[in-house]
Amino acid sequence: MKLSKEHVLHTARLSRLALTEEEVEEISEQLSNILENLEILNEVDTTGVPATVQPNALTNVLKDDVVKPSLPQNEVLANAPQSDGDYFKVKVVLE
Repeated sequence: MKLSKEHVLHTARLSRLALTEEEVEEISEQLSNILENLEILNEVDTTGVPATVQPNALTNVLKDDVVKPSLPQNEVLANAPQSDGDYFKVKVVLE
């Protein structure tokens, strides 16, 4: 399927993209190739193949929460580049 220049310009306008004439030609060619490759998939015989939304069975892999003692505060703060008493000292992000 050959994608026209107008289709590319319309899609670019919807996407708020400013394209040069060379980019329009290049994208038109690339998208046309993609659509041609997708057309090949329409030729595949899928009779007897059930429709699926997700081909892989998804299951959550969870592990039990195990309570463990945390590091002592003084050891944690010893690794900080800067600390102020019992707190980490960081640069101001928002003023």
